[in-house]
Amino acid sequence: MTEPRDDSGRRSPGDVGGLAERQAALVATLVAGGPPPPGFAPTQLAATRAALIRKRAGEVARHWPLLAAGLGAGWSTTFAGWAAGRPTAGSLRDGWDLARAMREQGALPPAAAEELAVREARLRYDGLGAPRPRRLPAVGRAGGAVAVQIAGRVRLLRPASRPPAGGGDGVPDAAGSTLWI
Repeated sequence: MTEPRDDSGRRSPGDVGGLAERQAALVATLVAGGPPPPGFAPTQLAATRAALIRKRAGEVARHWPLLAAGLGAGWSTTFAGWAAGRPTAGSLRDGWDLARAMREQGALPPAAAEELAVREARLRYDGLGAPRPRRLPAVGRAGGAVAVQIAGRVRLLRPASRPPAGGGDGVPDAAGSTLWI
């Protein structure tokens, strides 16, 4: 898009406010799922939005590796579905909010539950401001995992429960095991 200019080729001071409004609309479209501003191709905006969500998912996965690993191949689609229409709050906070949302839905993988419990014990996060270190002893719980923080050290007291391993033919062998290797 070209900016309106005066006869000397300079932008007039009154147009700076209009430029700021158009830039804000473009940013809202790309990161918060806002409506496309006039003058932009919707397909190109959608491709750019998808690329930014993938980049954001990668940044969150660096801060929350067990959450991303626990979801495996479904990480990208799960994160994209959750992040659509939400502006970023930073990768640490985005991962925390996603993990809490998945915990409420009962869909948090066991390794991610342990990661969340450790974070809840180590840091205080209210969902609005930046996470802050806890000063007093604290307990974090998520998906059956329990972590405790005392004197700045965090220990996982109880790991999250994992589903029983599947496999085998269900027929016990000579040792009484129903699983085969």
